[in-house]
Amino acid sequence: MLDARLGGCTADFTVKNPAGAPVYPALIHVQVRYGPLSVKRMDLEVGTNSEGKARVKGLPEKAKLMTWDITKDDKKTVVDQDVEKTCQGKFEVTLK
Repeated sequence: MLDARLGGCTADFTVKNPAGAPVYPALIHVQVRYGPLSVKRMDLEVGTNSEGKARVKGLPEKAKLMTWDITKDDKKTVVDQDVEKTCQGKFEVTLK
């Protein structure tokens, strides 16, 4: 779990392979743009645990659309989160 300490929103991830098995360690990265005119920026990275799960808390309630990059070896997928619409994001991701 990672705490960005910017607000009360969260993003919970469960990452699996096409067979449905948990992916460990998958790297989850996002650049958060927030504040007046979205001029403040913060890069966040967290890895999945042995169950393929990761959590980021403390995301700002107001920020530009966040695009989460989830990677493991040569596999990659992206997930978008608009914290103004989905403050408590829960994402089931299959890496292909």
